[in-house]
Amino acid sequence: MTEDMLRITDLRAGYGAEPVLQGVNFHVGRGEIVAVIGRNGVGKSTLMRAIIGHLAPQAGRIEFAGRTVNDLRPQARARLGMGYIPQGRDVFPRLTVRENLLVGEVARRGGKPDYDRIHRFFPILKERASQAAGTFSGGQQQQLAIARALIADPELMLLDEPSEGIQPSIVKDIARNIRQLNAETGMTVLFVEQNLDLIVSLAQRGFVIDKGRIVAALSPEEIRNRDTMKKWLAL
Repeated sequence: MTEDMLRITDLRAGYGAEPVLQGVNFHVGRGEIVAVIGRNGVGKSTLMRAIIGHLAPQAGRIEFAGRTVNDLRPQARARLGMGYIPQGRDVFPRLTVRENLLVGEVARRGGKPDYDRIHRFFPILKERASQAAGTFSGGQQQQLAIARALIADPELMLLDEPSEGIQPSIVKDIARNIRQLNAETGMTVLFVEQNLDLIVSLAQRGFVIDKGRIVAALSPEEIRNRDTMKKWLAL
């Protein structure tokens, strides 16, 4: 049996009296690439914000590598080994590429950051190290956001809508890089998405969320079947 990297139990969270998440349950094994899919407004981003600690749960439990992290702030979760790339990327536009990456070093648990690996996967970040991040395209900013999280050498990578606003060729590059990072390092990946191409090319299995609940678990065969995924994404 695969050891759980992340386990979510009866999670309820939201922004008012009525929680967006209505008792979410799922787990992600160490080394897996798992997708949570669903339409806009069903709770995907709320789920990611709760996992990383930007949103306090109203009930339930979030366990990371066997440890309950409900009461930990986002910075503490990052130092335990969680990396987070938010929807919209949130790079620091006035800082250079190099300065953005230096920010990511704050969450390291020790050791020297592997810039050679970062530049191997994202060579444009080496080529344009002194360029302001705000001058990058959306796809280039997404590469920078992923690299900034990777600098901390996370065990779990959380990606919120990584394809949003990015041209298809860059989406393919990002999917290929994440698959290779997973294969080389064993990094666990959880991403929320509604882009069919990215889901079927990247996820090993998945879950469907609707109205704040997990309504289906998708096997490796199901999540790679485009017709099956189109039906779920049309819910």
